[in-house]
Parts: sequence; C-alpha cells; structure tokens
Amino acid sequence: MEAVLDLYHRPYDRRSPWVCMDEKLIQLIRETRIPIPAKPGKPQRYDYEYERNDTAVNFLFTEPLTGWRKVNVRSRKRGVDWAFEIKELLDVDYPDADVVVVVCDNLNTHTIASLYEAFQPAEARRLARRLELRHTPKHGSWLNIAEIELSILSQQCLNARIPDIETLRRETKAWEQARNENQKTVDWRFTTDEARIKLKQLYPQF
Repeated sequence: MEAVLDLYHRPYDRRSPWVCMDEKLIQLIRETRIPIPAKPGKPQRYDYEYERNDTAVNFLFTEPLTGWRKVNVRSRKRGVDWAFEIKELLDVDYPDADVVVVVCDNLNTHTIASLYEAFQPAEARRLARRLELRHTPKHGSWLNIAEIELSILSQQCLNARIPDIETLRRETKAWEQARNENQKTVDWRFTTDEARIKLKQLYPQF
C-alpha cells in the first residue's frame, strides 16, 4: 500500500512515467424489440426483455498526472491479452520512456510470466526490462486510480445496452477521445501519513 501511495506523490518524470491499469468485464446485450424513440417530454423507452450476446473486456490505462487515458476492448482477459496490451503501452504509447511503472491489482495474469506466454523469450525480456509492476495489496484494489476511471466510464458510456463488441469499441473510443481532450485528472489526496493513522489496525503494534 505504501509503495503505491508513495508513487502517487512522485513528481512527473517523462523518462519513467507511472500508469494505472484495470479491466472490466462487460455483458453485451442485444434488444429483442425495437425501442420507442424519444419524444418531446418523453425519454427513449426500452423493453425490459433483452438477449445476452456474449461478453467483452475493457482494458483501461490512465496516467493521472497528465489527464490521459486509453480503453481497448478485447473478447477475453487472459494473460496473453494483458501481455499484448502491455506491449502496446510500452512500444506505442511510451516508446521514449526508459521504464514505465504500471499499477495494477493482484490478478494472476498481471505478471511478467504473461509476457513469456505471449512472446518469444527475447521479446518478452525486452519488454520486461522496461516494465515495473506495482501491485495493489489484497483487498486493496481501491488504491488503483484506474478503478475511478472505470467507474466514470461505466456512468458516462456503459449505462445503456450495448449489443456487440464493435459498438462497444466505438462508444469507448468516443468517450476516451472526449475525456482526453478535456484533460480530466484525478485529484488523489490520500497519503502514506494518513494511511498510518486511518488504517493503523493494519500495522504491527510495538
């Protein structure tokens, strides 16, 4: 916990930026009846019946200090899917950084081993040299700022029925572009000193 909190108060360094990432499983829902269009004074109305149409996963990365975020949609969230997202993060989003620190939860796919599952050893090692993982503690995923961004994404973009993965990709990319243009940031104020007071029951007593 303290390692994550110290990172959040580290000054911006373009050679070693820190990024938060998280995933969210989405149930794709297809309408069984055509919705009734909105009219003056009346919102669009949907039938309560629907059809489940598979699932998809939103991979969200955000750099809170610069107000940047990215959402990629995949059909699964296996270790190799995470590995390909990390490769894009390092080679496309941060090609000039020496090391990128990634804050993520303790999911068993969020490991260096996933890089070796997806790529040849030489390529996996190349990526691993530029990657530093900072895991949130067990039951402490609330420390991940990416969860805040996912919550906003759910409220602003995923609050309607989305029928298929292509529609989900269009909707999330439109949200991503609008939010990045506005450079919305997260004002994180919880510090290590506050943690030692508010969460003192977690610390050894001497």
